[in-house]
Amino acid sequence: MVVRLAESLDLSLRERNELLLAAGYAPIYAESSLNAPVLRPVREAVERILDGHLPYPALVVRPYGELVAANAAFDVLAEGTAPALLKSPVNVLRLALHPDGMARRVENLAEWGRHITGSLRNQVRQSPNPGLEEFIAELDGYLPDVDPPAEHLGFAVPLRLRVPEGELRLITTLTTFATAVDVTLSELRLEAFLPADETTATILRQRRMTTSTRSSSCAHLNVG
Repeated sequence: MVVRLAESLDLSLRERNELLLAAGYAPIYAESSLNAPVLRPVREAVERILDGHLPYPALVVRPYGELVAANAAFDVLAEGTAPALLKSPVNVLRLALHPDGMARRVENLAEWGRHITGSLRNQVRQSPNPGLEEFIAELDGYLPDVDPPAEHLGFAVPLRLRVPEGELRLITTLTTFATAVDVTLSELRLEAFLPADETTATILRQRRMTTSTRSSSCAHLNVG
């Protein structure tokens, strides 16, 4: 009955375990470390996906923006960022909106940033979390106190990011492991950035071509 109730409420696997514990039952969903042998196929698949998305940026995050892995093109997002924001564990949402992070290079910070905080608010409404509410308040403090102008491509709000070569216009996609029965795996999100115009695609391809060496397809990997 508890499991069926959790499924009906569309609770996350972590929340289902918590509900089972509250009802006096043992959790039924495992929570493995990312470096556990059972998740080795996942780690290998993630690295192939990240590498295959080059020359465009792609990254994997835990809930609320904690970076797990990223491909080499992540550098285009992180360049010029204060070193403190790149210390592990990196939070990519804070990195995106902090004035010492990407924010100084984002041309449409007000609109794009509010899409980020709006998504987090939707999560809070579904699963109240005081810590997340504090994090949203922090991110709101980085955004301009103005109503953002409506600026989109007709189907999505692009990230307009300044780089030395010009302006990148990127749209994002989110991918999850839909059939996951492990808490850790169920919480991973793959965010892939795609060029919204040919200028952006050309800049990123040229950047990739001029990179002389690459130590790994993953610029950052946190499997703790």
